Amino acid sequence: MRELNFQGQNLQGRTFVNMDLRGANFKDANLVGVDFRGSDLRGVNFQGANLFGSDLENTLLDDVIYDHNTKYYEMYCPSEGAFLAYKKCYNYRIVQLLVPGDAKRTSATRNSCRCDKAKVLSIKSEDSTESFEEATSYVDESFIYKVGEWAIAENFNEDRWVESTTGIHFFMTREEAIGYL
Repeated sequence: MRELNFQGQNLQGRTFVNMDLRGANFKDANLVGVDFRGSDLRGVNFQGANLFGSDLENTLLDDVIYDHNTKYYEMYCPSEGAFLAYKKCYNYRIVQLLVPGDAKRTSATRNSCRCDKAKVLSIKSEDSTESFEEATSYVDESFIYKVGEWAIAENFNEDRWVESTTGIHFFMTREEAIGYL
């Protein structure tokens, strides 16, 4: 398939796995949850498209066209500099993290992000009425966050398009973290 025109179409949840879509026009398309894994997307037009939850793992993305109206193609978290982030742990504990300027960070096509290191600033209950010294990760129960200490993700996967992989998963707002699970 080459130079197909999907402009403005609702393609939510569709599957385009291992396809040659070079030069396809997805301008202003609803691509929420579309599975593009392994596809050749070189030169596609994503201007104004909504890519929330789309799977771009193992795709070719050279010369992709996108703009400020394209949703969830650019990284959700800041690409440089330090910032605050939040994650949800067991027992509804919300961990406030400082992601330093030198931390590696990624995000795919959702509002969740990953980094290789962060300092734990605080751990509170969802309603902020209780404070805690420790919190246990949902995914890896041996990964414990401790107030005042650095959390380090060994073997951080730098491929931003791999959503569920190694790294410290976080959200940019406390509300997003509370909404997780």
